[in-house]
Amino acid sequence: MTPWSVVKADHPENRPAPPFFRYAVLAFTALLVLSLGFGLVPAAPPPAAEPPFPEQARAAALQETLRLRAAAVHLATPAAGAPVEPAVMEATVTLLTLQARALLSPSNPLSAARPTPPGSVPSAAEATAADSSLSGSLSRPEPGLPAATTAAPERVPTPGELASALSSSGVQRLTDAEKADGGMARLLAGAGTAQLLASETIAASVGVPGDALPHARQGTPATMQETNAPPADAAEASAMPTSCPSPLPGPAGTESAGGEPGQETTAGAPAGLESALSMAVAVEQQNVYAYQAALPRLAPDDATTAAAFLDQHQEVAAEASAHSRAACGDPDAQQPGYALGAEFFAAPTAGLARLELAALPAYGDVVSQADGDLRQWAIAALGEAARRVARWGGDPGPVPGILLDAGQLPKLPELSESTKPAATGAGS
Repeated sequence: MTPWSVVKADHPENRPAPPFFRYAVLAFTALLVLSLGFGLVPAAPPPAAEPPFPEQARAAALQETLRLRAAAVHLATPAAGAPVEPAVMEATVTLLTLQARALLSPSNPLSAARPTPPGSVPSAAEATAADSSLSGSLSRPEPGLPAATTAAPERVPTPGELASALSSSGVQRLTDAEKADGGMARLLAGAGTAQLLASETIAASVGVPGDALPHARQGTPATMQETNAPPADAAEASAMPTSCPSPLPGPAGTESAGGEPGQETTAGAPAGLESALSMAVAVEQQNVYAYQAALPRLAPDDATTAAAFLDQHQEVAAEASAHSRAACGDPDAQQPGYALGAEFFAAPTAGLARLELAALPAYGDVVSQADGDLRQWAIAALGEAARRVARWGGDPGPVPGILLDAGQLPKLPELSESTKPAATGAGS
């Protein structure tokens, strides 16, 4: 070996790398691979936002209405052999169909509504056990198939079970209406009111005592308390209490003459609420006059009922006036007379039904504009008005307090052949 070869072999570039250097390179390579791998793993999606309470209430109402509708559809089939008048069940199917269509969400109507089979309608004992939890929190609706794909039940519920389930559902809808936003509160209050009336109709048709229904045993949410009217001295106060602020000045120093519903014309009173309460006062005062005019023309049985209804109207008129003044309104005084028309005196019961029916939207307006105790009072007044409409042979509609145009409501999916009744009289 030449000296030059020795020097070349001993050059630093030709010396073998020390072991620790190789270990460092391997560790760095492994770290680089792991970091790239972690960077490529997608992050977990954030949890879905909790839907607002009005949307939860709407979805729960739709789910329960579809469940009740499926039960009514099967009870309406001749094969069910239900001991109830076919017209009653057909009317119930129509009612629940229109309610379900009104409750559909325009953006995603059926994705959050999965009705359980009609056979799962609770028995009377189960409904009794569930009464204490009716005001509990809403259960989240399960995503799934719409009503059109619900299989036929193994056991069709009895009409009494359906009446009890309708009663429980109506109570829950009214409970939710007390807490929902304005428009949704109006929808839920009307749907719950109609379900309570339907439960009473079915129960009466099969001989079930009305006081055995859940809402009769515990009282509906709006009627368990007192009438929630202001104190008696409030009804006797001046038209504009001193506690109410002065009207806000309008353009050019003039006083504000009003505004759109929901706008404020005083420092704290929404114009929509004032207007709704003023309308409620007006319809009550007209009804007081109408009942006084109809009493001498009614049959004895109807006259006894009308006298009791007259007392109700006089009381509610005073309460509505007191609420209006408390909201800084200025309700009109009772007029000496109203033009009722010749047809009213020719058929006073039908005329009373028409007047009671005209009062429903007024109380629907109060429900949507008010909150707290005042909304509870309006829900109770809406329910009593709907009951009086039914007593005089009128139809309060599927959602009392809202004038529904069925042609404008979204359609429900067509029923499959396994779930179609022979004749229901209700379209989808």
